[in-house]
Order: sequence, then C-alpha cells, then structure tokens
Amino acid sequence: MIDDVQSFVAAAEVLKECGAYKIYVLATHGLLSSDAPRLIEDSPIDEVVVTNTVPHELQKMQCNKIKTIDISVLLSEAIRRIHNKESMSYLFKNVTLED
Repeated sequence: MIDDVQSFVAAAEVLKECGAYKIYVLATHGLLSSDAPRLIEDSPIDEVVVTNTVPHELQKMQCNKIKTIDISVLLSEAIRRIHNKESMSYLFKNVTLED
C-alpha cells in the first residue's frame, strides 16, 4: 500500500544518487493521500504503478507518473473459483501478457 509517499521519494533520491537510471514504485493499493501526487511528480520516481482496488482518478489528474493496472477480471475469477471450489493456483500458472 502506498499512501504517504515521503519514504518512497527519499528512497528514490538515494537510488538516483547511486546511479539508478529508472525508478519504479509498485503497490497493490494506491491511496496517495494529501500532497502525494505533487511529491511523486517532483521526485526522481519515473512511474508509480498501482491497481484499481482504490479509486485514485483525481491523483492521476495531478500526476502523470501514476499508472493503473485493472485487476477486476482477476478478482472476479478468483471469487468464481473459490465459490466453485476450483483451483486458485490455475490463476497464477496460466496468466499471459495479454491478461
């Protein structure tokens, strides 16, 4: 989960000082409270990738570095498989780049 981004920005600054070319932050839940979009935009972070488990459209309008991965199909398939007592491991063994 990423909410207050100050520690991520501080880590990104250290990585950049140590020679990192690109810096990506990945998190399942992108809360991105208060001034997080501005801090990300002004930081050496190249991209923040979060899922759509939490609405963050307003934050995306404030920072073009925030990208969203839609996991609704994965979650709905997981629920269906649990309900039908089917294998959950199938979801992770048979995922392709197109999914």
